Formats: sequence, C-alpha cells, structure tokens
Amino acid sequence: MCGIVGYVGAKPAAPILVDGLARLEYRGYDSAGVAVLGPSEIRLHRDAVRVRELEAGLPKRFGGKTGIGHTRWATHGVPSQRNAHPQLSADGRVAVVHNGIIDNAAQLRAELQADGVELTSDTDTEVLAHLIARSSETTLEQAVLAALDRIEGTYGIAVLDQAHPDRIVVARNGSPIILGLGDREMHVASDTAALVRYTKQVVHLDDGELATLRADGYQTFTREARTTKTAVTVDWDASDYGTDGHEHFMHKEIAEQPDAVRRILKGRLDERFHTVRLGGLEMDARELREFRRVKILGCGSAYYAGQAGAQFIEEIARVPADAEPASEFRYRNPVIEKDTLYVAVSQSGETYDTLVAVQELKRKGGRVIGLVNAVGSSIARECDGGVYLHAGPEIAVASTKALTNMLVGFALLGLHLGRIRDVSPADGRRLIQALQALPEQIEAIIGDEEHLAAVAKELAAASSLFFVGRTRGFPVAREGAQKLKEISYRHAEAYQTSELKHGPLALVGPELPTVAIVPDDELLDRNLGTLQEITARSGPLTVVTHDGVDLGVEPAHVITVPKSEPELDPLLLTIPLQLLAYHAALTLGHDVDKPRNLAKSVTVE
Repeated sequence: MCGIVGYVGAKPAAPILVDGLARLEYRGYDSAGVAVLGPSEIRLHRDAVRVRELEAGLPKRFGGKTGIGHTRWATHGVPSQRNAHPQLSADGRVAVVHNGIIDNAAQLRAELQADGVELTSDTDTEVLAHLIARSSETTLEQAVLAALDRIEGTYGIAVLDQAHPDRIVVARNGSPIILGLGDREMHVASDTAALVRYTKQVVHLDDGELATLRADGYQTFTREARTTKTAVTVDWDASDYGTDGHEHFMHKEIAEQPDAVRRILKGRLDERFHTVRLGGLEMDARELREFRRVKILGCGSAYYAGQAGAQFIEEIARVPADAEPASEFRYRNPVIEKDTLYVAVSQSGETYDTLVAVQELKRKGGRVIGLVNAVGSSIARECDGGVYLHAGPEIAVASTKALTNMLVGFALLGLHLGRIRDVSPADGRRLIQALQALPEQIEAIIGDEEHLAAVAKELAAASSLFFVGRTRGFPVAREGAQKLKEISYRHAEAYQTSELKHGPLALVGPELPTVAIVPDDELLDRNLGTLQEITARSGPLTVVTHDGVDLGVEPAHVITVPKSEPELDPLLLTIPLQLLAYHAALTLGHDVDKPRNLAKSVTVE
C-alpha cells in the first residue's frame, strides 16, 4: 500500500499522475513512482523519495497519455528504488501498482524463480507483474484474471500492458479502487483526493470486481459476468485538500471542528419532539425497539470514540452497549445475536479490519449500521444503513474533526434510541440544547491555544506520561495518549483513574507527568482523591477540568473547558488533548501530518 493513481486520455499522463500522488501524500508513504506507455516501451521513474523530488527528477522525455503511479508504504521489502512501485515484468511489457498484501507471495516467488525468472525486488507486487506477462491469455483482462486466480490475499491494483496501449485494467479485493469519469478521459485512484481536481463523478468498485478504463469510458466485470455501476457525485472540492493558511493539515482540521459539528447536526435535530432525525438508519421505531444490545466496532481512535459512544448509549437509552476493536472481533468467531445492533465506525470507510468485521457480521445475519465519513466508501456500502459524519476531508493521519463528529454521531444515535424508549421530552430538550451549544464551546477551547502550547512544551520534555480518566473520562484519556504517541513519539499510557492504585501508581514520581481528566460530575470526589495520591508522590500533574472546580491540590497546569451536559462532557474534554499533542510534536520538531510508521487509511492487516 498506500496510494494508487492512473490516467488514460488525450493529455500527457505524467503531470496528472504526479499531481494525484501529491494529493495522496497525507496517507503516508516511503517511496513513489510513475509509469507511462511510450510509443515502444513502458517508461518508468521511481525512487525512495517524496513526490516533489520524484517530479523534479522526471526525465525530459517522459511522454505518454496512459499511465499509473503509486506512493508506497512498505510491507514487503525496505523502502528503496528497486522496491518502489510500479513493478515491471521481466520483459518490461507489464507494469503493476498494488495496495494490499499477497499472502502466498513467497510460494509464488519460489515458483517463478524455479522457472528461471529473475526477481529484481523484495516486493509481493512484482509477482503479479510476472504472472500477468507470462499468461497465455490473449487479452489483458483475461491475463489479469488468470493471475488473480493464483493470488491469496488483499489487493487493489492497476495494470498497464504495452501490448494493449489503449487501456488500464484495475481490480479490487479488500483495498479501495475508485474510477473517475472525465470528458473523453478516465482516471483511477485509491482515494477521491486524487480525483476531485478532475471530476466529481466517481464509481466505487466492489470486492471481486475489475474494470477496463479507456479514454472513451469504462466497463466493470467479475470473473463470472459484466456488472453495471452507478456513478455518485463527490461533495468535496480540490480546495478542501489544501491547508488554507495553516502550517499543517492537523492544525487546520482542529480549527474546522466547530463547522464540522454544525454540518453533522444540520437538519437532524427535531426540536418539536425533542429528538433527532436519522433517516439513513433505514429502520423505524418498532425495529429499533427490538434491539436489546449495541456492539460498536472500530480501530484506533474510532474504537475509542466507540467506547465513549457505548457509554452514552447505555447511559441515555438504557441499552447495554460496549465497544471492541474490529481487528479482534473478526478473529474470535463471535456469537452474532439477532437482537444486537452492530455499529461500524470509520473515518475513511475503508479500514480493512473494520470492513472484514462488517462482512463477517453480514454473513452471519447481523444487522450493521455505519458511522462513516466518506460517502460511497466500502464500509458505507456494506452496511444496512447509517449516519454520515459530514466532517469533510481529513488529511492529517491523526484524526481530529472526524473523531469529534464520531462522538456527535453517537450522541445523535443514543438520543434517537433513548427517545424511542424511555428518555423524557425534558431530557431530550436538555441534550439537544447541549448539542447546539457545542460549536461555540469548541471555538472557546481552540481560542485557548496559546496556553495549551505552553503546557505542551513542558509535557514534551518527558519521555513517558500517564493519562487517567474515570468512566466517561477513560475514553478521553485513551484518545489523549493515542494522539501524543502518534505524532510526538512520546510513550503515553492511559488508565482508568480507579486502576491507578492497582499497580501503575508504582511508576508515579517526579519524572512521570500525569494528565488527569476531571470533569465536574457525580464522580468528582473520587477523582480528587486520585489527584492527592499523585501529588503525594511528587508526580507532575496536568488537570483537564471545568471552571470553578476546587481540585484540593496545586497541579503544575490546569486546563479548563466549557461545561456541557455530563453525557456530552467527554467530547469537549477531548479537544484540548488534540492541541497538546500537536504542540508537543512541534516542540520536538516532528512532521505532524505524516507520523512515522503510520498511514491514514490502513487497508492491510
């Protein structure tokens, strides 16, 4: 993995390919390359460099109107020129770019070597190029199908063949492939970010589906038959993928959160009946009342948002709810209950572990809805219904505005379920008013950035930190630790506040700061006792709390956020932790938008 682009049309391909790769840089990568069909050969340019360095090094004679490109995030083989994509067949006739992992690559490599093929890279992708080129099939489509019949694993691929210069053949199994429909030209990419400058009309391939792209159109098919697809319109613009004057995408996206929350709330609050409208669930009140449990599945920050969402749903709707990492759920042969509502959460809608968990649920008859940001994405299409997050494009690897809208999405879902059951109109009104106040409250927190930057500078000096929170505050603590680890590379661990004394307290001392989540709620006294335990051991303490709380100790730093209703406090308590992580990373000189070893959308296991 990580980013695929392709073009066939009347224009020079290389500038379009490089532009598309630049728009996919946010996904994370360690090398890049492009290949175009010249008059008599495939022209290849690739290296372990950034996209702009790749562009600067393009040969002067690099013409061609059909081509493919790739940004690679290493899986098989270290980042290097020979391991960069595209990969070529031995005769140079076929070029392939590939996202995913071929599980039986070692076996296939051994077979090719036994047949005398000299492999020039350590990648699993090179296997595909050789298999396609060595096929006895007469068309490129048939050759690709024959090669894929030998493959075990996941893939999103795009293929050029010098013998078929008028086309690109693409295929998908577990890794996204999106077609872009232009005017007498066709585009392909693994993410709409690479397409929106050229077209708003896109087609998403399904698993097991292939497509042939020519300048005059496209045809989709499977091994068995041709398929019919309907194009969808992308709402996002190319301008949405710029930094808009901010130093980093992450900073821009933190600042965009008030407007993102306004978008997810727009048209969904029913003030007359003190509830919300979620028509995308495609279930009426009678169906929703039949569910006796809610199970939430996500990965990383989406999982932590799911933990907070489960707390909200259980507290408001009085339906048992819990969250689990989708990556664990899919492997443990879970019992699927017909009276459980399953909720899949993903920013990209392409997170592979979550997608496969959804597919397993569907195979076993589970009812699944999605909380997804990307319209038309794989998870959105697999689910029975859902709630779109409307956060807008999120470019930075560390999720901020999408995570906040996930939390709002769970609040909407929880209130919807609660009003169908036993939540009173008065409580419904209370929560709706709290939701309406969120954008301005978030703006107030962001306005405290200078203070947060000063706190972050001190925290960045520590090699390890604790984050602690109780019940509603624990997912907040987990997300805060995650953010700090992701972009500042400081070790951080999150614990339930009540668990600190059961072991972790042994590490508390002058060298280990603690960030404590202390809302002004019914558990305040319990949290204050823990603050005493930390300060008694000379542990540096940063407290995230509400105005007017008497902490009973003198922390090194106090960060206050506006008070919401108790059930919605976690959302606001999370915002300052984003800015703490951001400014800690800046203090340490790290690339905030492209943290090492991480990619934006993880579409491999």
